[in-house]
Amino acid sequence: MNIATSCDKTREKINELKQSIFDEKCRIAACGSFPPPNESELLPLVPHPKIRRQLKGHFGKVYALHFAGNSKELVSASQDGKLIIWNSHNMMKSHSIPLRSSWVMTCAFEQSRSEMVACGGLDNLCSIYRITQPQTTRGSSELAGHDGYLSCCRFLDEFKILTTSGDSTCCLWEIERNETVRSFADHTGDVMGVAISPTNRNVFVTGNSARLKILNLCIGSCDATIKLWDLRLPYPIITLQGHDSDINSVVFCPNGVDFGTGSDDSTCQLYDIRCFMCINKFKSEKILCGVTSVSVSRAGRVLFAGMDDFNCYCWDMTKDGMTTLPLWTLSGHDNRVSCIDVCPSGECVCTGSWDTLLKIWS
Repeated sequence: MNIATSCDKTREKINELKQSIFDEKCRIAACGSFPPPNESELLPLVPHPKIRRQLKGHFGKVYALHFAGNSKELVSASQDGKLIIWNSHNMMKSHSIPLRSSWVMTCAFEQSRSEMVACGGLDNLCSIYRITQPQTTRGSSELAGHDGYLSCCRFLDEFKILTTSGDSTCCLWEIERNETVRSFADHTGDVMGVAISPTNRNVFVTGNSARLKILNLCIGSCDATIKLWDLRLPYPIITLQGHDSDINSVVFCPNGVDFGTGSDDSTCQLYDIRCFMCINKFKSEKILCGVTSVSVSRAGRVLFAGMDDFNCYCWDMTKDGMTTLPLWTLSGHDNRVSCIDVCPSGECVCTGSWDTLLKIWS
């Protein structure tokens, strides 16, 4: 068999696969969703979560929070210019770190050893703090390179961190050397969030305000797109669309193949990277405000969405999100729920609000 004949047969197979994928997408679009799961195979859901802890200590709006890998500690960032490390079990503060700029927008906890935290905001910097000492007042590293505000940051490991910015880029940094390893530039609007796959650390997704692209990380942005990236490639694996407004938050599910997004269009969407499609959409006619932050339960069944209407809504992701009401509504804040995170052990979820409080639900 010569090369030309082999190429022709391969081309025919590719066209057949493309046609079968197109036919399957048409079938799914016609029926509205994938076949529902077998109810007997699903574990029963826990009762309605209640407030178990209330963390008081900030004097300004809480903009971000993130649990440590040990599920015990969490970091929160506020407009009062403080980065606070909390013990979520006894509600005590282990560190209160003064920031150079009070206009902080994001924070992150290193997951493997829980000895570093990071933050950033309108100062265009990503500041790294080591919390191995009783008192921490100065950052161990300052990563400067973005031309816009820092919207989100997440540790890849002890030595590298990912940041997203209003300059439409996502950067991978070498922490010890304070250097950019690689810059991912394909969005056309502010990149608002990033999520790293829990099963493949080379993959992340980003979201921005008008389009969606996917890379082995998940990134949300202001061009309303999501992009899926692989750290080893300078370009996105795919760009996904589906939202009508800015994408404020993205989160990977524990299985590493699904991820959720939250947008100013009042909807959350669930995507699958195996078919590069939206497989579920969560919306209620009673919810007219934007989604500020999203997170997923440890079992990968419940999607948590913080909202501008002071509530956090929780959807069962095995149900059709367009026809079923939220599973639970977590009401307790007196202002916008700006951030939300599920602890790695899955035992609780924490919400942060512009009312200066953090609440732990379980």
